[in-house]
Amino acid sequence: MKIIVVGLGYVGLPLAVALARHFRVSGLDIDASRVAELERGHDRTGEVDADELAASSLEVTDDAAACKGADVYIVTVPTPVDGDKRPDLGPLIAASRVVGGLLEAGPAPIVVYESTVYPGVTEDVCAPILERESSLVCGRDFFLGYSPERINPGDREHRIERIVKVVAGQTPEVTDKLAQLYGAITEAGVFRAASIKTAEAAKVIENAQRDINIAFMNEIAQIFAKLGLSVWDVLDAARTKWNFLPFHPGLVGGHCIGVDPYYLSFRAQQLGHNSEVILAGRAINDGMGRWVADSIHAARAGRAGSALVLGLTFKEDVPDLRNSRVVEVVRRLEELGHAVSVDDPLADRQEAERDYGIDLDPEALRRRYDLVIASVGHQRYRAMSAEEIRGLVADGGCVADIGGIWRGRELGAGVERWTL
Repeated sequence: MKIIVVGLGYVGLPLAVALARHFRVSGLDIDASRVAELERGHDRTGEVDADELAASSLEVTDDAAACKGADVYIVTVPTPVDGDKRPDLGPLIAASRVVGGLLEAGPAPIVVYESTVYPGVTEDVCAPILERESSLVCGRDFFLGYSPERINPGDREHRIERIVKVVAGQTPEVTDKLAQLYGAITEAGVFRAASIKTAEAAKVIENAQRDINIAFMNEIAQIFAKLGLSVWDVLDAARTKWNFLPFHPGLVGGHCIGVDPYYLSFRAQQLGHNSEVILAGRAINDGMGRWVADSIHAARAGRAGSALVLGLTFKEDVPDLRNSRVVEVVRRLEELGHAVSVDDPLADRQEAERDYGIDLDPEALRRRYDLVIASVGHQRYRAMSAEEIRGLVADGGCVADIGGIWRGRELGAGVERWTL
């Protein structure tokens, strides 16, 4: 069986490497620099280490013409939102055009989508494109499948080999083939969804559910702040109840949780339904960065000064900058008059400059600041001693610990403290 994985990012590369242990697999990516770095044995996402790449039989290319005639095409491209928070299907449409041009008559190939979409996109949006580009008939000359990705960047426990894969095919026979395909790479097994739309819906609600729960945590953090209570102290007590859900407040970014709910609410609006809970949760989480910056500024009695932001990626211990909400903290602090420096040991400096106009300062940890903000709980920051932290704070300065990573550090009476 010849398999082509289209898109070699956080989702596609680990999937391609896993499949290559059992099948003949090629990875296609339009980014020539990405292909070149993988050929050198380096994965900038940190999801696949150099030894794994070196040992893999996976072939990578940016030449679509070299990917004709495969038995299975698996599309793993991003599905972002635009500036108006509406689904941007551009990457998915472009990938479908490419794949459509690669489909050949003969034994009917299967085109599987893993990208997160609202229910109906695979069959109603992608299928017509594949038909048009290939001059083939969907359901006769080629078939559709869907298997939602569940990659959690930086998570070494829930890797693709250890998670249940949901699969759905256009026909029961296609579903069986996908169950065999994905079943070969995961020890956790597969789940046959009732339909492609069902599988699409399951994926989009997984992240919407997390988003809503985190939004509740962020709202109670804001309420408790008015009462002079630390949300972390409250959660320590509440979590002693056996069925209390272990969510926590914070800056909700990344490509999934901060994006997927908009896909569901968009489709709901098309159907004439106003998604009150989903959009309310999104509004709270989208506004959290600004609220954090305003709260820190207020804790300093409105005194602007020098500020150091520790961490820019969307979550701890990953280099992923996509949809980072720390950016809102930085921009709001600058609006309030603070001179902000940003440090991140994992983020790519060129990417930060290109996407956000933020210069990651390599000398940032060599100076002292009026305000030091722990915004992302990278291991580098979690391991900092009280002495190291105090060394960054100017006399009378403040340490703002958004995620509570330094709760146990005794910094001395001369350092102000702020946390959620």
